[in-house]
Amino acid sequence: MPVNQTLASFSDTAFITALIIYLAALVLSMVYYVKMLGVVDARRALSDVESKQLVTVGAGSSDSAEESAEVATEAITEDELHRREASANKWGGMTQSLVWLGVVVHVASAVMRGLATDRFPFGNLYEYVLVITGFTMVGAAIVIQRKEWRIVWPWLLVPVLALMFFGGTKLYSDAAPVVPALQSFWFPIHVSTVSIGASIGMLSGIASLLYLLRIWQPRGQERGFFGALAKPLPSAKKLDALAYKSAIFTLPIFGLGVVLGAIWAEAAWGRFWGWDPKETVSFITWILYAAYLHARATAGWRDYKAAWINILALATMIFNLFFINMVVSGLHSYAGLN
Repeated sequence: MPVNQTLASFSDTAFITALIIYLAALVLSMVYYVKMLGVVDARRALSDVESKQLVTVGAGSSDSAEESAEVATEAITEDELHRREASANKWGGMTQSLVWLGVVVHVASAVMRGLATDRFPFGNLYEYVLVITGFTMVGAAIVIQRKEWRIVWPWLLVPVLALMFFGGTKLYSDAAPVVPALQSFWFPIHVSTVSIGASIGMLSGIASLLYLLRIWQPRGQERGFFGALAKPLPSAKKLDALAYKSAIFTLPIFGLGVVLGAIWAEAAWGRFWGWDPKETVSFITWILYAAYLHARATAGWRDYKAAWINILALATMIFNLFFINMVVSGLHSYAGLN
């Protein structure tokens, strides 16, 4: 079937538009991040002053109590703190709204790409990046509905924007029918399942990275540049829980994608498994996610050791996405770069 060039052009325009919207959302999220940094400092300053006042009052010194009250007035007041929080939340709300707009345009780009070629948009590496980043942003936008998680947006938008920019420049392929080897019933089922699992795994891996940053820079003990980056983040416990819960979904979904790929391989190549490079690295990635969940539930491994396994799984998945597809030759070499 001939390609609908009008829809293909609209898809490309929507992709660029989504990229620009996400970039604007990143700018807003960074403003929100800086404002929340000020809010955290203000909360701690007010808490310290109130603690000193309680100690002074308990000691029975009225003069010292009055001096502490004056310091509190000069340093920060409750009204000033609320004003700063309201200002920060306004920027956080604008970020969230802009992200949702970007998600709508992003999804529209993928849908129009599929309609233009009359197939699911998984025919080459550009389309795979388009879809996997779309799944990641949809999942992240749903998870980050709660205000306490909006501070994570810069950490998610940066890798997504990097993937989209690389995909739209270095990996871009014109809309075209897929090669005969991909014209199968199993094609959209296998690739979509793997894509969903990989997108959730990306969220899990980033959460583990932030967890390591937070335990390196504990609350109230942040130091230096990385301390300033960590200060607005949620607690290490919450970040670890997000990474763990996300990995719980990643393991079965990604594993199901690998199994579906094996079923398709048997129908297409007459064998379920052949240790093709992409098969092998996908299996290693799945094993790493299983190892992370096992380590996370094992005494002595629940701290940063398990988080490193999750980050290794993310790195392996990215390695599989780019190096295996673009450099190594195998039966899965359908990147569309030739």
